[in-house]
Amino acid sequence: MKNILVLCTGNSARSQMAEGYLQYFAGDRAQVYSAGVAPHGVNPLAILVMAEDGIDISHHTSNHADEYTSLPLDYVITVCDNAREQCPYFPSTAKKVHHSFTDPSHAPDGDKLAQFRVVRHEIKAYSQQFIEENVTSQATHA
Repeated sequence: MKNILVLCTGNSARSQMAEGYLQYFAGDRAQVYSAGVAPHGVNPLAILVMAEDGIDISHHTSNHADEYTSLPLDYVITVCDNAREQCPYFPSTAKKVHHSFTDPSHAPDGDKLAQFRVVRHEIKAYSQQFIEENVTSQATHA
């Protein structure tokens, strides 16, 4: 089983959505975690747009990246440039992957929900591809 950590700045939206989708697509082939370099709670709009697509992240918590430094990780995925720059050292052989997504919480108030949906769609596509290339295909070759 693979251990995957998704990092973002606040661990409130993008990393939470990625955790939900990565876990969904990986099933029991991976354990997915998310964290932030400055966590500040799960954004209610992230919970809402994920529920619209049938993924429940309402039980997720916003955690600090330091909580995972001793976990044997296979992948550390940064989903924003700030997290990549501030990524703590993980004493493991984890492969570091970066894919920056727009922060939907910075959209103007009238466009915020629409932007969360756009980013959700991008993260879903990325997550499915990531699992197919790094978890599913490796499981069939093992």
